[in-house]
Amino acid sequence: MLSVALRTLRTRWVTFLGSFVALSLGVALLTVTGLALASSVDAPEQRPERFAAAPVVVRGQDTLRVPTPIGDRTQRLAHPRAVPDGVVAELRRLGRVVADRSFPVRAEGGPGDLVGHPWSTAAFAPYGIDAGRAPRAAGEVVVTGGWAGPGERIRTDRGAVEVVGTVPDRGFENAVFYTDAEAARLSPVSLQLAVDADAAAVRDAVRAGAGVRIFTGDDRRFADAGPDRDREALTAMNALFGTAGGVTAFVSVFVVASTFAFAVAQRRREFGLLRTAGATPGQIRRTVVAEALGLGVLASAAGCALGAWGAPHLAARVVDGGLAPAWFTIGDHVWPYHTAFWTGLLVALCGVIAASWRAGRTAPTQALREASVEAGTMTRGRWLSGTVLLLTALGTLAFALADAPGDLLHRKTYVSRPMLLITAVALLAPAVVRPLTRLLAWLPARLPGAGGMLVRENAAAGVRRTAAVAAPVLVTVALAGSLLGATATLDEAGAAEARERTAAAFVITGTGDAGFDARTVDRMRSVPGAVVSPSASSAVYALEDGVALIRSDARAVADPAALSATTRLPLAAGSLAALDDSSIIVNEEWERHSVGRSVRVWLGDGTRRTLRVAAVMRTGTGGNGVYVTSANAPRAPVDRVDVALADGADAGTVAAGLRAAVDAAGGRVSARDEWLADTRRETGGTTRAGLFLVLGIALLYTGISLVNTMAMATSDRVRELAALRLAGATGRQVLRLVGAESLTVVAVGALLGLVVAALNLAGMWGALGLLSVHTTIELPWAELGAVTACCAVLAVAASVAPAALALRRRAVELAGARE
Repeated sequence: MLSVALRTLRTRWVTFLGSFVALSLGVALLTVTGLALASSVDAPEQRPERFAAAPVVVRGQDTLRVPTPIGDRTQRLAHPRAVPDGVVAELRRLGRVVADRSFPVRAEGGPGDLVGHPWSTAAFAPYGIDAGRAPRAAGEVVVTGGWAGPGERIRTDRGAVEVVGTVPDRGFENAVFYTDAEAARLSPVSLQLAVDADAAAVRDAVRAGAGVRIFTGDDRRFADAGPDRDREALTAMNALFGTAGGVTAFVSVFVVASTFAFAVAQRRREFGLLRTAGATPGQIRRTVVAEALGLGVLASAAGCALGAWGAPHLAARVVDGGLAPAWFTIGDHVWPYHTAFWTGLLVALCGVIAASWRAGRTAPTQALREASVEAGTMTRGRWLSGTVLLLTALGTLAFALADAPGDLLHRKTYVSRPMLLITAVALLAPAVVRPLTRLLAWLPARLPGAGGMLVRENAAAGVRRTAAVAAPVLVTVALAGSLLGATATLDEAGAAEARERTAAAFVITGTGDAGFDARTVDRMRSVPGAVVSPSASSAVYALEDGVALIRSDARAVADPAALSATTRLPLAAGSLAALDDSSIIVNEEWERHSVGRSVRVWLGDGTRRTLRVAAVMRTGTGGNGVYVTSANAPRAPVDRVDVALADGADAGTVAAGLRAAVDAAGGRVSARDEWLADTRRETGGTTRAGLFLVLGIALLYTGISLVNTMAMATSDRVRELAALRLAGATGRQVLRLVGAESLTVVAVGALLGLVVAALNLAGMWGALGLLSVHTTIELPWAELGAVTACCAVLAVAASVAPAALALRRRAVELAGARE
């Protein structure tokens, strides 16, 4: 039977072309993913940047360390502490000490990520003047790169300055260097120092400073702004490629299984002849498996070669797109090729198992079969598998809604969950194809002429063909609707929470880390008709289960009474009025969230406190955080001020007064709707890139499967098309009929995919409702329309083109053609 399988591959190459291409691309992507993962594991440590030439860097306490029964647990402090004055005095006795400061700067015509530093720190990168001179006065600066030159005056949010010099761009930051005195005025707190002294002597000098850290050698990278930037980028990239690899394997099995199932159905007379000639069911099954094995070997080898060629190009693209560090390249590794090759072979075999069993059940009498109407498309195994998967999908959804609805909002969940439901609906699709087809073609069938009726009857009669073509459309539409709809629904849910919570008429935000000083806040409070609620960003840390140190973002408010006038907290228990310096408002995600209960916490600067729970907020989408008073957020500057209108106050007059009050501090006054629009939570760039990569893979496989299946189906219908020509239909009428059938089948797949997407999003909507977030389901209609249109174009082209080629022969010759 092996020789029969090899001859079948050679003579029926068109039938297997789609599966070959799909498997090759899948193995290629798995190869690229494996090579990227292997290369990221061998990634070098990030090198020091701003302090590469500094002998020693001393940093104040920036890490909270809590002992637990299983070892110390650590978290980065929201408000790191400065190096103690006593330690600084000891360091100055050892050598030159330079205080480092970093603060954001916004400049007209400048890069969006400008950061300010004192000029004395430039030597530690090292930066060297390439044009002009160093700054000497408060209004003078030196900039990196070529976006501004010596002699130019630029307007910034810190005031107008004159560029007196430039330094080369070193690639890791866009900097503006001020004089040391001006930098100290703009950013009074210095968290780290560069010390020109012996490292051993520095260590002896800082022993008395609790939590003070010393960086030398490669550890000086921890003094940079993003010491874990490269590692985090590689982690995000690996997650993206891992998701893409999982979807690739899923869709590959789906396409191969669908193609082989349809091919077996087309070849039932061939298998019937083999059974008549004495072949056993086992031999028939082994023949089909051998065909898949040969196809898998060839496709896997081609995919490995394609992956080896494509991996360096993809690495360059992810670097250019900012998804990977600039140094990232593909290394020389072997195991990704083995993994991809054997996975491709396994995918081919998994995809053909069901088809081989169906082929083995072919009876010898099938060789005499002439009727084209298909029967028995839904076997007992298919009914059982589809029903079990459907019940599993619905059951796990119900369990998640009852036990942990918040889990349904996680990216890993809403990316993987649709696949189970897609598989279930695809298995059960033949049972609903005929009624769906008749429903969609009901109106065309009522129109004058026989075209609509023929479209309806042909699509309904060829259930297996219709299901095979609709399956890839179902996958693509369901994934597009589920993934893009999930992110859009979550974004809208976050926006709905913000709208519900914000009662302020205006929101004032500061620029930089300094925030608003006390005098600026007092000027805002003095504006007639304004009810002012200043607050600061902070954090609170709690130990859960005795071993997990959890950070919660906190908002520190100066006046709880004013907060109640500007903010509507989603309270499940307790009262905002009970918030004071000895209490905290937590959310339901906390291990201890009973009103009146005491909780042990660490504040944003590492101070340990025991606070009483004053109120409990609902979980929502997970971003509610906690609320404390300003006394429990030491050194946290006011960075946001919510302003409500007093009774009878004029909004325009209040807005003008607020702008005058914050003009000197560089604050921005935004109306409520403007602020909500500016702060609307959007899906991150890496996540969106991953989703579009997944959808791109799905659409690519859909195109391959559609073209292959439609070409197979059309070539199998040449005698039917010839009969239409002999009955009096013109060539154009036949082609229009073929195209209309293709559109009908695509519509069936799109409708089934829309049902799957709606079910997935309904589960997410239910989870949001249980979390007290009232929002609407957001279906990405534009993207769904574009995906469906692409599928329709491919299906029509793949069916009309071979039909047009076939109709070039005389109808009498086609009618007598062999199968």
